[in-house]
Amino acid sequence: MIRLLLALVLALALQGVSEAHELRPGFLEIKQTGAETYDVRFKVPARGDMRLGLHVRLPADCTETKPARSERAGAAALEHLAVRCPGGLVDREVAIDGLSSTFTDVVVRVESEDESVQAARLTPDQPSFTVAAAPTWVDTARTYFLLGVEHILLGIDHLLFVLALLLLVRDVWMLVKVITAFTDAHSITLALAALGWAQIPQAPVEAVIALSIMFVAAEIIRQTGPESDFTKRAPWLVAFAFGLLHGLGFGGALKEIGLPQSDVPLALLTFNLGVEAGQLLFVFAVVGAGALVRRFLSLERPWLRTALGYGIGSMAAVWFVQRVALFL
Repeated sequence: MIRLLLALVLALALQGVSEAHELRPGFLEIKQTGAETYDVRFKVPARGDMRLGLHVRLPADCTETKPARSERAGAAALEHLAVRCPGGLVDREVAIDGLSSTFTDVVVRVESEDESVQAARLTPDQPSFTVAAAPTWVDTARTYFLLGVEHILLGIDHLLFVLALLLLVRDVWMLVKVITAFTDAHSITLALAALGWAQIPQAPVEAVIALSIMFVAAEIIRQTGPESDFTKRAPWLVAFAFGLLHGLGFGGALKEIGLPQSDVPLALLTFNLGVEAGQLLFVFAVVGAGALVRRFLSLERPWLRTALGYGIGSMAAVWFVQRVALFL
């Protein structure tokens, strides 16, 4: 039992050892340009010259009206198609071939001639969807909420930062203030980054996020002693400051996925709510695990807190070096 939290850190670290945001979703946008014509843009996650083996499957009678184009767009391959589908796409199926053999998702946005928008989230278990005649706002809200939950739960670096905050704070009321400060801060910068109002390159942001985890891990190790300083007295300020930074990471991911232009406020709100829901699930899981361990063993042993601090800090140091190497 005494190794429970150590095992949690190790599991998170092993899952994210090479890339904390490895499982990036694809993005498929289908825009109707005429009664039977569509522009199709498909963004596929890629690393280096390798891209995931994902391909759009339209109804069999759809034909290309222009040669397909491909280009690189950051850490993704971007494909453009112009097609004609006799009778249109309403009530017909669109699928992503190859999705069932991956661990990623694809966000779909379909915009009709009247500018109504349908949003969907395709998964390995459900790699296809039917184009609706009259999509509702509920589709968009559900899609972006689930994306928010998925992003935080697969964002191993963000989870380790939250875990480090939980280890740094021992008072329940202070823990509430710390989580609230972190939430408020990253909600602000998430919106600024996703809307394009804060133009900061994503690679340096990700590197500094790793550095923020190292800082909090160092505080965990240092504060096993009797000394008291500003970080120990006001950890909520530390959480707020670094929350602004982590929000840029969330917002950059959301911007890469894409926002439905006619439903930007709704998509932004529900994505953020999804992030908060996923974060709270993680906090409750860690607090619950800690309560179970305390029932049998004391967690106040300095070596245990120190070991967790070193584990978190070491993983963050690996990420920091990897991410700095990407833009040097």
